[in-house]
Amino acid sequence: MELANRSAIITGGASGLGEATAIRFVKNGANVVIFDLNEQKGLALAERLGEHAAFIKTNIAKPDDVQKAVEFTIQKFGKVDILVNCAAFAAAMKTTDKKKGPHDLDLFRRTIEVNVVGTFDVIRTVATRMLENPPNEEGERGVIINTASVAAFEGQIGQVAYAASKAATVGMTLPIARDLSEHGIRVCTVAPGIFDTPMLGQLPDKVREALGKMIPFPSRLGKPDEYARLAQHIVENPMLNGEVIRLDGALRMQPK
Repeated sequence: MELANRSAIITGGASGLGEATAIRFVKNGANVVIFDLNEQKGLALAERLGEHAAFIKTNIAKPDDVQKAVEFTIQKFGKVDILVNCAAFAAAMKTTDKKKGPHDLDLFRRTIEVNVVGTFDVIRTVATRMLENPPNEEGERGVIINTASVAAFEGQIGQVAYAASKAATVGMTLPIARDLSEHGIRVCTVAPGIFDTPMLGQLPDKVREALGKMIPFPSRLGKPDEYARLAQHIVENPMLNGEVIRLDGALRMQPK
């Protein structure tokens, strides 16, 4: 599926990996709707990208928000061909601790609610609208790209909630791809390593440099556009389906 003249939804699209994907998709001829909670950043990015981009404030953990945002996309650009799920919530807490006690159960629930339930809600809602699309010459009606993490495979100390949520994203990939295969909708998941996102931008330079050196090659933080380039390739390559792709420079996370 070519990006030109396609309509894409990008959750968490106002910053980091989602922002880079929105920029790349618009540059390659797609229309993009940014779903994000950060209204200031989302509106600014949509304005910068011009008439082929729009923003709607969306909490993916709220089904009414998701339904409203998907309908907004259809009204704005007439259809939705591509979904890229980048929205996520990160939590850090050990299973139990002598001083802090057991893991906060509400924090665990919130992580699952956003990263698993919210992501799936967007998938099921968007996929239903993709069924309305006429198939292209390959029989494709849509492409869905989810974002997991290397934490799905090597969760570190204090990452139990986040790792569980990203492992669930990995686990959903193949069955959703199989569910949607008869309709010509492909599903893949990207599992990034350590990327230079706004969250890491708050760390001191020495810490960022040390994180980059953990990566075998290239020994640096990943660039958000490298994620976006992979997302573009997944869209354009019809044989990529039901697959989880690690994007990590051969990184294998240590316990801490």
